[in-house]
Amino acid sequence: MSNNFLQLNKNKTETIIFGAKREERAEVRAKLEALLLNASEKGRNLGIVLDPDLNFKSHINTITKSAYYHLKNIARLRTFMSQQDLEKLVHAFVFSRLDYCNSVSTVLCKKSVRKLQLIQNAAARVLTKTKRVEHITPHSTILEPG
Repeated sequence: MSNNFLQLNKNKTETIIFGAKREERAEVRAKLEALLLNASEKGRNLGIVLDPDLNFKSHINTITKSAYYHLKNIARLRTFMSQQDLEKLVHAFVFSRLDYCNSVSTVLCKKSVRKLQLIQNAAARVLTKTKRVEHITPHSTILEPG
């Protein structure tokens, strides 16, 4: 870097270490800390939260938290809005987050996929005004485009 007259700003530099074994990551982390660089447990690239194991649990938690936040606010507004506007809001704030970089979802475990499915079910409940205790499947035909 110094050959190109570039300097590393250690205060603004974040690193994340990927690897199969925690022991190997710990060794690399120790070497980075000797250089006064801190390795973080999460990193964000193009909106995807990456963790050292690449299991995307942090990403799923971020999506889940954001989606439920927006669903809660949309549910508060549903008495004041038409059904079409309500659907637009759900698609804009919830499904756009689920669909963004969904190719990452192909490598998820069943537990993570279940969390995403629960978000979709909650969105369907907001749109159809069904209760949490009711099964959502009979109402899903209403939501299908066609």
